[in-house]
Amino acid sequence: MSSILHGASVYLILLLIFRIAGKRTLSEITTFDFVLLLIISEAVQQGLIGTDTSMTNAVLVVITLIGLDVGFSLLKRTFPRVERLIDPAPVIIVADGVLQQHAAHRERIDEEDVLSAARSLHGLERMDQVKHAVLETGGKISIIPRERA
Repeated sequence: MSSILHGASVYLILLLIFRIAGKRTLSEITTFDFVLLLIISEAVQQGLIGTDTSMTNAVLVVITLIGLDVGFSLLKRTFPRVERLIDPAPVIIVADGVLQQHAAHRERIDEEDVLSAARSLHGLERMDQVKHAVLETGGKISIIPRERA
């Protein structure tokens, strides 16, 4: 029973931490992010497994974590309010070619991030070629280019 409680606790704590950290943390994994993820997994391993290193305990923890993930996805589908708590809404970062400073600052996005997404997705080189840029719930930046005359 303690494995289930430990697994659920770690899951909820990490969910809260990544929710507070924001969407930018999830957008693209860099080498630093990958190393951080490995360190986090090592740090929480003892909290999940504790002193019981049996295969049964490991399987129970994995089932608990996946069960929580599936349960939350079902809750989000059924109750929109739960979805808003867990997954933040998309944020408009650029409106009519103008970087929205407050939103960009809050989401830790700068003009170079937007231009990088614009170049890779549409081959755009300047901010005035971007009609809208949206930071999606998964951390990716969607670009809507201006209509060409």
